[in-house]
Amino acid sequence: MKINTAEFIISNSEVAKCPKDIIPEYAFIGRSNVGKSSLINMITNHKSLAKTSSRPGKTQLINHFKINSNWFLVDLPGYGYAKVSKKTKNIFQKFITDYFETREQLVCAFVLIDIRHEAQKIDIEFMSYMGESEIPFCIIFTKADKIGKTKIDSHIAAYKKEMYANNWAEMPPYFITSATEGTGREEVLHYIDEINQEVFKNNNQF
Repeated sequence: MKINTAEFIISNSEVAKCPKDIIPEYAFIGRSNVGKSSLINMITNHKSLAKTSSRPGKTQLINHFKINSNWFLVDLPGYGYAKVSKKTKNIFQKFITDYFETREQLVCAFVLIDIRHEAQKIDIEFMSYMGESEIPFCIIFTKADKIGKTKIDSHIAAYKKEMYANNWAEMPPYFITSATEGTGREEVLHYIDEINQEVFKNNNQF
């Protein structure tokens, strides 16, 4: 897929105020400081589409970007910076759960995970919430340029082990990326393009 246009549309904290356009949406979410804004800028080939910051938790709103005039890329707040409680749903802001559970245009979420670290409990809990809520999602491992391939393979294996231990039948689709080197860009865009084609072909909603 070639990105011809990428346009910021709106930021808000209420799902009811999200765009009414009936087009597919792809949400990007992850722990704070996972490199989400840099990845979004890399994928869209726009240097400052999403605002980057060294301060964790900068994204606090639902941000909609219209891509090629026919799908939305949605930048969501990091779930690791919110107050953590015993219930998975309270790990991140309530309006994020509202978005995932009520936004009909959402066709797939991308959960971003920093590949430099071993399996983190908060990431496993968040993905468990997504699975239990039957929300389609993929994993994007970020910052792959920061460690060697052996460690990358080891950390992915650790996530597979943790997910199997949490009753997952299989690992969700995943991508290995680097915003610095552009790694994984074509693979992610191709995946989105394939879903878009299927959605427009088979679903009268879009």
